Amino acid sequence: MHFKFNDYRPKQYFLHTFTVTFVLWAIGAYFSFQKDNGFYMIIMLLGLITPFIISIWMIYHAKNPVLKKDFINRIINFKLINIKLLPLLFLIMPFTILLSIAISLLLGESTAQFQLSSEFSFSSGFVPVILLLLMAATFEELGWRGYAFDSLQERYNYFHATLVFSILWSLWHFPLIFVNNSYQYEIFNENIWYGVNFFVSIIPMGIIISWICIKNGKSILAAILFHFMINLAQEVLAITQFTKCIETFVLIFIAIAIIIWDKELFFSTNHLKERNCE
Repeated sequence: MHFKFNDYRPKQYFLHTFTVTFVLWAIGAYFSFQKDNGFYMIIMLLGLITPFIISIWMIYHAKNPVLKKDFINRIINFKLINIKLLPLLFLIMPFTILLSIAISLLLGESTAQFQLSSEFSFSSGFVPVILLLLMAATFEELGWRGYAFDSLQERYNYFHATLVFSILWSLWHFPLIFVNNSYQYEIFNENIWYGVNFFVSIIPMGIIISWICIKNGKSILAAILFHFMINLAQEVLAITQFTKCIETFVLIFIAIAIIIWDKELFFSTNHLKERNCE
């Protein structure tokens, strides 16, 4: 389904999303260092749902009922999900992690990484970590797949849209390195290169999630499910940060393999020609 070129305003979307999120998370970062103050998590959660709120606002102001209908359909329509691709949704990330651990063993890392993790790698105030992982997957994808990615693919082929989106998505997480007890804060304080690796890893993850979403009829539900599997898989095993650096290379390899295997999709301009003919 295509819409008029002017129905989407990516520059306005990303400007509003980054500005609001960065302001909220800057405030949250300040309060996260105050003694016995759980207020910061409320501010952090507001920043987390910002991409979704901005998407709703942008879609509403587009004044296009077809755009609104399509957004809702991609949230609630389970039929968009390709049953044949479900194994990929559930297995890509566990396979990536197990392969990364196996490779790390050759470099001297411990076999203890195959054990279940005894605790989460970060704390999240009064919000249970598992709930936060689900909320992050849900509200990020409602915003990123609900508006952001589509706004880019209406102007570029899927490869360029996915790459630009993934880089912007990575940068969006930047303020989290200043938030006490956040995952990003913890790894940056452990080793700055582990922090850098986190931001690099988001780029191939973004490409893979975008591909999963496209292959499932742009189902936001499919993107949420896969995103949650990523978040959960990262916490299940006692994987080290060194191995997560290896994992980034594995993800890059998988992303490149997907692009080469489905190059007709990634480099096609048919959807742009269809838009221009409307």
